[in-house]
Amino acid sequence: MATEGLQENETLASLKNEAESLKGKLEEERAKLHDVELHQVAERVEALGQFVMKTRRTLKGHGNKVLCMDWCKDKRRIVSSSQDGKVIVWDSFTTNKEHAVTMPCTWVMACAYAPSGCAIACGGLDNKCSVYPLTFDKNENMAAKKKSVAMHTNYLSACSFTNSDMQILTASGDGTCALWDVESGQLLQSFHGHGADVLCLDLAPSETGNTFVSGGCDKKAMVWDMRSGQCIQSFETHDSDINSVRYYPSGDAFASGSDDATCRLYDLRADREVAIYSKESIIFGASSVDFSLSGRLLFAGYNDYTINVWDVLKGSRVSILFGHENRVSTLRVSPDGTAFCSGSWDHTLRVSAGSTCLKCFFPCLFDCLKNGDEGEGLLQEN
Repeated sequence: MATEGLQENETLASLKNEAESLKGKLEEERAKLHDVELHQVAERVEALGQFVMKTRRTLKGHGNKVLCMDWCKDKRRIVSSSQDGKVIVWDSFTTNKEHAVTMPCTWVMACAYAPSGCAIACGGLDNKCSVYPLTFDKNENMAAKKKSVAMHTNYLSACSFTNSDMQILTASGDGTCALWDVESGQLLQSFHGHGADVLCLDLAPSETGNTFVSGGCDKKAMVWDMRSGQCIQSFETHDSDINSVRYYPSGDAFASGSDDATCRLYDLRADREVAIYSKESIIFGASSVDFSLSGRLLFAGYNDYTINVWDVLKGSRVSILFGHENRVSTLRVSPDGTAFCSGSWDHTLRVSAGSTCLKCFFPCLFDCLKNGDEGEGLLQEN
């Protein structure tokens, strides 16, 4: 029997109480190490200058709400998915549509570009993640080359290629995440631990990174080891669904955006929340978050049609961007950090940039760009 090892006058209830007491003492000891807040450490850091951004391109073509988007590594092409059942590949410089795929269902909730730029993945209410190879022939029937890679028991909410085109991570409304082999469609690893729908995921930014973070309707953000399938860290400080998670560029922290109208920063080394980005005037949920290339700025799209830009260190809002005519559903900074793209329920995507470079975070003459970089043209006034 399980109670045979108990000493006299000991019961399972007393042992549980003792365990809870020890956990409380551990939390007290951890709290003693939290001697200073992030914004206090940043008091001596120079404040950001004037931050002005403008819409440089507007991508029109979807017939319903834009739900997801992703940048190609070439810093020029964008893939987007929509409630109209279509997935479109755009040239963000010319605003031309290069490819379009009609999915067998509406609400295409997830899409991703392969690292090579030669394929895209997407899925939604069909419970599948499908991969489409891209070619130079714009008239080619892409649907004929579709490969169904992943199959969940509920809707696909997010997908992301790993550091190669050969593996893909998916998140689903069935409460799980999964790692798949693209070529064979074989399930390589499954991740169980969320108590409700998983809404988002993000892969650690290291080339050899074997971890990713996920967030869901159970208000939890969980960090996973891709090799073992185990949850290695868990954070539960939000008061509502977590809609978006994004790693800090160094990989030592991540941010989350939630329906509780806050964004939060978690330090993985300290194993705790270190900052909350909120204002009393913000009462609508945050649907998407992403960092600038240096990590100094946090961009957050909200359900009140706006994009708020936060100073990550000081915790203050440095800018608020308008333009969309419905809630902002997705937002990503370009790979070179010189612009960002936002998608909205107003059926459009907007590529924005400004005189303040998102790569070095201060007004510049694009010195941080390589000579002849095509991205420079995107930043200049039309």
